[in-house]
Amino acid sequence: MRDEYQNSPFNHACVMRRAKDFADIVQVGLRSVEAEERKNMDMNHVFYAHAIYGKNDWMQQAIDQLTDNVYLTIDLDVFDPSILPSTGTPYPGGMQWRETLDFLSMVIAQKNVVAFDVVELCPHPAEKSSDVLAAVLIYRLIGKILKKRMNK
Repeated sequence: MRDEYQNSPFNHACVMRRAKDFADIVQVGLRSVEAEERKNMDMNHVFYAHAIYGKNDWMQQAIDQLTDNVYLTIDLDVFDPSILPSTGTPYPGGMQWRETLDFLSMVIAQKNVVAFDVVELCPHPAEKSSDVLAAVLIYRLIGKILKKRMNK
């Protein structure tokens, strides 16, 4: 949500700020936000990891804020580094596999996911579990989206 990073408004750290110029965004699983970013955020559309931990009532609240057509961008930093350490920002207190997959499954079931991306994998030659988690996540999302489309 930065206006610019390293003298560029098109840096990877600014993508969501640019997206907000064109669409409403809902952010899930945040753990760390800088003051500059906070001023660009709609706090009614933010679901901090510490506030949703161990709960599931937030899922429908977040989905209700989405439009009918949804673009999902999944930053692997959302996961706790205990299950995905090879990422750009392995910040503690992140989401777990099942809760994340449950939420994404609900989004796919209730909305039209027009596209998605998965970013911030930082492969490490000695640690392969992060690569596998990212691959399985992508595989599962493609499968769920295709299954829904084929059942229409």
